[in-house]
Amino acid sequence: MQVYDELVARGLIAQVTNEDEIREMVNNGKAVFYIGFDPTADSLHVGHFMALCLMKRLQMAGNKPIALIGGGTAMIGDPSGRTDMRQMMTKETIQHNCDCFKKQMSKFIDFSDGKAIMVNNADWLLPLNYIEMLRDVGAHFSVNRMLTAECYKKRMEKGLSFLEFNYMIMQSYDFYMLYQKYGCNMQFGGDDQWSNMLGGTELIRRKLGKDAHAMTITLLLNSEGNKMGKTAKGAVWLDPEKTSPYEFYQYWRNVSDADVLKCLRMLTFLPLEQIDEMDKWEGSQLNEAKEILAYELTKLVHSEEEAKKAQESARALFGAGAGDGSDAPVAELSEEDFKDGQVDILTIVHKAGLAASRSEARRNVQQGGVTVDGEKVTDIAAAYTKEQLQTGLLVKRGKKNFKKVIVK
Repeated sequence: MQVYDELVARGLIAQVTNEDEIREMVNNGKAVFYIGFDPTADSLHVGHFMALCLMKRLQMAGNKPIALIGGGTAMIGDPSGRTDMRQMMTKETIQHNCDCFKKQMSKFIDFSDGKAIMVNNADWLLPLNYIEMLRDVGAHFSVNRMLTAECYKKRMEKGLSFLEFNYMIMQSYDFYMLYQKYGCNMQFGGDDQWSNMLGGTELIRRKLGKDAHAMTITLLLNSEGNKMGKTAKGAVWLDPEKTSPYEFYQYWRNVSDADVLKCLRMLTFLPLEQIDEMDKWEGSQLNEAKEILAYELTKLVHSEEEAKKAQESARALFGAGAGDGSDAPVAELSEEDFKDGQVDILTIVHKAGLAASRSEARRNVQQGGVTVDGEKVTDIAAAYTKEQLQTGLLVKRGKKNFKKVIVK
């Protein structure tokens, strides 16, 4: 199977322009393509994961990736998928986030010997003269047509700032500049970016003539991929200091039965034939598929050693043994949590984030859903000393929620 057909088979392609040309270029390693990443945080999260995996796949097939860091567009904010305006960031914060992105991307993409390049759109967006930009680029965009874009329509009811309204023009200008400076002939983005991407393709043709080749592809589930990056307690980051390898492993280990094969196809590099065999799996076999998914993705992001450690810890925690919880997420208690040198189980469960309140913690304990170092706790008055918490206690609520609780 050729690479483009494999992308389709893995569920990665939604919409394309010039499909025959795109297939020929991708299959023959002729694509110089870019994907943009706005540095709105100091770490990439799993919502970016699909794009990074796609870049890796295409580079392995001989194509050249351009990782575009949106140091300029981040100063405006993308309205796509949002109901409110993004918080404005300082130039210093944006630059710090850009530096963090570069380090993380290097785990996925080989930037040596010109095999890939990383650029920052601040290099050409920040020096722009406003009047020249309006005359040179703005004249090629129809406001009526822009307002039909889904990303703008969703915001019109609650209010769309003129600042954000410019985002499409900025993103389109990015493709135009990358085409001219680096020979970029293809752009990839999420399904919520389709209008912005078409704007870039159209700008190139208007500015450079109809014969200019610029192509567009969207990822099928990039917007859903962004949802992958969110849990009830926040984002799942690729930075091990923000989301530990163990927590990362457990996130993927706990995906729904309905999503596990989809994630295996889209995000791992396992052969499709092997994944297709898993289509026949049912019941407990799906748990094995989730283990494979979690292991493969943790290996890809954090290393094989960390993947093995996370898998062993998870099997110990949720298997026959309780495990020591050495790789479990940590919750810290403070001196104020102790009374007469002890802290009760309800405080522990609540302060560890395993229950939203003491009353919820009480119900969990009374219903037999809490264990400490593998022992079930049913007495709501149970208490533990500072000495016991020096090395940490492994506290579990239910089957999937646990913390190693220590005292500062």
